[in-house]
Parts: sequence; C-alpha cells; structure tokens
Amino acid sequence: MILINLLPHREEKRKRRKAAFFAGVGASAVIGLVLAAFAYAVLQQLTAEQQGRNQYLKLEIDRLDVQIKDIADLRAEIESLKARQNAVENLQTDRNTPVHLLNELAKHTPEGVYLTSIRQVDKVVTVTGIAQTNERVSEFLRNTARSSEWLESPELVEIKVANLTTNNREQKRLFDFSLRVSIKQPQSEVPAGPGPAPKSKKS
Repeated sequence: MILINLLPHREEKRKRRKAAFFAGVGASAVIGLVLAAFAYAVLQQLTAEQQGRNQYLKLEIDRLDVQIKDIADLRAEIESLKARQNAVENLQTDRNTPVHLLNELAKHTPEGVYLTSIRQVDKVVTVTGIAQTNERVSEFLRNTARSSEWLESPELVEIKVANLTTNNREQKRLFDFSLRVSIKQPQSEVPAGPGPAPKSKKS
C-alpha cells in the first residue's frame, strides 16, 4: 500500500529550522550573559583587592610620614643642642681668654717696653705701647711668636720716634709702636678626641 503525505512538509521543516535557530540564539545569549556576569564578578573582586592594597599602602605611607617628621624634629633638636653646647663652650673659653691674654702679655713683654692700650676684636688683639729702642720691640715680637701658648702671628703695624719730656724737662727719644697678635687655643684647652687603643703588651 502506498502512503502519500499530502501535508505541507516544507513549511514544517522551515518552522523547525526557525525554532532551532531561535533556540540557539537564546542559548547563546544566556551563555553570554553568564560569562559577562562571571567576568564582572571577577573584575569586582580584583578591584576590591586592589583597593584594599591601596588603602594598606596609604596607611603605611601615612605612618612613615609621621616617623619621618619625628626624625626631622629629632635632628633639629639635636642640631639645636649642639649649637647650645658650642655656645656654652665658646663662652667658657672666652671668659678665661682676657686673663690668659694679660698673663701672656705680662710674661713676654721685655724690660724697656710699656704697654699703653690693648684692644681685642674677635680673635685679634691690637697692642700699642712705648719702647726704649727698636730692639725691645723686636724682642717683644720674637717672644710672642716663639714661646707664647695663647698668642700667635704677631705683626708690627707701626713704629715711630716719639720725644718724651720728663719731669726734669729732659728730652728722651722713645718709640711709639702698635702691633697685632692673634689669640689661639692652646692644646691643653682643646677637647681630646678618642685616642688609639692601647697596644697589648707581649709577655
């Protein structure tokens, strides 16, 4: 017996293909949405982790900034204390300087030399006086240059003849002079630094 299909089979195939196409499109859309949602979730998680790291770094940077500021304050305080210490040491040295200066001048001034004025500016002292001869002035300079513990670099500024009238109305030929000399700090006054370690004795 022969069966003949009189239904429109081409339209049925077309409908089935169309339904399969829309089903494929829907499945693709669903898969795409799932993948997009998964990627979005991963990105959100990575962003949150990065923000956490950034926050941690910011906190650490703020903490280090506070420490750096404290270190800078400590350094400034140390420098201030050093400046005060130096000022106190300088005052201590300067307080004793006039006494040593007068002692040195009295010790190294030869006979026949009379000092009339002493003027100090910083570490330079200007001395004026009267001498009986030029040789006395030269001796004064030599004594100051060679054997003085507190004075150095004497320099003759001026020497000139001065006629002096005594009480007996006698004329004496003397010499007015002025010289400059520098004040130095003797080795005994310099703070001693750490010396070399003592050598061990061999038995």
